Amino acid sequence: MSNIKYKKNSFLGAEAVTPSNTVDLALPSSALHISVAGTLKVDMVSGETVAFPVVPVGTIHIAVTRVYATGTAATGIVSLR
Repeated sequence: MSNIKYKKNSFLGAEAVTPSNTVDLALPSSALHISVAGTLKVDMVSGETVAFPVVPVGTIHIAVTRVYATGTAATGIVSLR
C-alpha cells in the first residue's frame, strides 16, 4: 500500500479525448482540460446534452460522459477524473 497522500480535490486519472458522436468516454469525467479554445458539445453525467458556445483554454469542472465531434471545435481535450 502506498503512503502517498492526495489533495482532497486532486484528479487521479486522465485520458486524451477523441470527440465522437457515437462513443462515450471510457469513464465519466470530473472535469475537462481544454488546450485550444472553441465550442464544446457534451453529454452531462445527468443526461442532458449541452453545447457551450465558447470554452476558454483551461480546466472546466463539468462531469461528462461524451464529447461530440459535431459541435466541438475546441481541441487538445483531456478528461480528468
